[in-house]
Amino acid sequence: MAPTAAPSYRNGPLVVQPLKKRHCAECRSGPLALLVLEEGTPRCLDCADLGHLVFLARGDTALTRRSREGSALSAVVVRFNRRRGRYERQGVLVEEEALARAEERCLVDAEARRRRRVRDARRREVEDVRFTDAFAREIGRLFPRCPAGRARAIAAHASVRGSGRVGRSSAGRALSEVAVTAAVRASVRHTETPYDQLLMSGVPRNEARRRTAATVDTRLREWRDDLTARA
Repeated sequence: MAPTAAPSYRNGPLVVQPLKKRHCAECRSGPLALLVLEEGTPRCLDCADLGHLVFLARGDTALTRRSREGSALSAVVVRFNRRRGRYERQGVLVEEEALARAEERCLVDAEARRRRRVRDARRREVEDVRFTDAFAREIGRLFPRCPAGRARAIAAHASVRGSGRVGRSSAGRALSEVAVTAAVRASVRHTETPYDQLLMSGVPRNEARRRTAATVDTRLREWRDDLTARA
């Protein structure tokens, strides 16, 4: 699906990488690799008074930030993602002199920034280990009969940073009983039932869950303590 309207951006001009061949409505040049939409009308960078800027692709946060700080005029470059149905940032346009100065600054403190990244990565690793340990302990508290190695494996899988899994949700980080139980239930569903095979054979997800629910519930009851099991 193609975008139906120009994206909006508050902090300066916005430049678009078009998905289709477009020509400038003013000078008729094209097809354009980059354009500015003014009230839905495409214009080339020269006609939009941005032709003197150079493109810096996204990826280097420090270089992008310093280039924009040193550039009197800059613009964000976006492209429409059809699958996600939204515009996504591709980089920035900045003055060439500002980019050169930013590159020099980044070269000067590159080692310091590398060391900081290493320290930050180590800190995150320590935090992740502590969180996984806490998650595993909570599994052990809620499901005392769950083997320690299995509890640790479930916690490690559920708490992977950036995975979007339940352990990284707000409820998961708070170690709520609902989130921890959901992680255990998901592990049992995927490893001890034919759930994955059902999905691969075309069975709808809700139906596959219904067919495997009894097995999952039985395992969770086995892993709870006697008092909970009798209840």
